[in-house]
Amino acid sequence: MATVVTISFELRIPGCRSLKEKRKVVRSLVDRIRNNLNVSVAETAFQDIHDRAELTVALVASDARLADSLADRVDRMVVERSHALVVASRREVV
Repeated sequence: MATVVTISFELRIPGCRSLKEKRKVVRSLVDRIRNNLNVSVAETAFQDIHDRAELTVALVASDARLADSLADRVDRMVVERSHALVVASRREVV
């Protein structure tokens, strides 16, 4: 049976002074996640706030172990490879 996981990240983007700067940081992270991990990702909140963002990632895997491993890789990528700070995250498994 397939496992579906969603992960939401609330991000703070320090030093960001405009929506244009924010879009650059968010777009870079979204593209990196999509291209490297083959998951769906979207900005889901705070679109009009220049120093905050919420990204939600959705993934489907053939089993729970694989889904958990991929979700862990997403977590690491967001924490280690972005110019944003993770304020909060929430993971849901279906």
